[in-house]
Amino acid sequence: MRIRRLLRGRPDYFVSAKAPAPIPARHPALRAGLVQASLDPQVRAIGHVATAHVASVPVDIDAVVLTREDGRFVLDVVPARRLREVDEEGLVQIALRDLGLKPVVVTAENLNAEPRRANADLVWSHNRRFVPLGLRIRILQVLRDDGPMELVRLLESIRSDQDPTPSVMSLFCDDLLEIDLMSAPLGPLSIVRSRS
Repeated sequence: MRIRRLLRGRPDYFVSAKAPAPIPARHPALRAGLVQASLDPQVRAIGHVATAHVASVPVDIDAVVLTREDGRFVLDVVPARRLREVDEEGLVQIALRDLGLKPVVVTAENLNAEPRRANADLVWSHNRRFVPLGLRIRILQVLRDDGPMELVRLLESIRSDQDPTPSVMSLFCDDLLEIDLMSAPLGPLSIVRSRS
């Protein structure tokens, strides 16, 4: 929480529950890619590698690294790519290969593909929303007891004097719950799962 307070008003850094440290994200397309990666159930962690060495030469790689069960990848958001000289780009590619990072190429079309874009924007609009501990526990307990369920059933199962929808959305951002953002627009039949 302290890091979030320090970075409030700093749009050049991205903060996510999956990132142990703030990630430089000056380009809006990179921020959109980071939001989608933060909500992607396959992505376990997001990190940033500023520099690496190739034959003892320091190279500025400025790479966003996604850790998934199938390996580590560099997030290559095409609209946010830095322009580099040919020699510099060659060193960056060697450094990424030496780090064992394979590219995940994301185009503008990928970023704007529906329903994922609208779903991610809707869920992320609840990022950093305070969820009272009692409500958080009730939401997680219902899913632990009854397993994955439709969003409408989860919302109906939670006893609260206020609408639990914003809190559920916030828990997606906090990496405690997961939901499919790619198949269909979010709705009553969307399946919610506890994050394993």
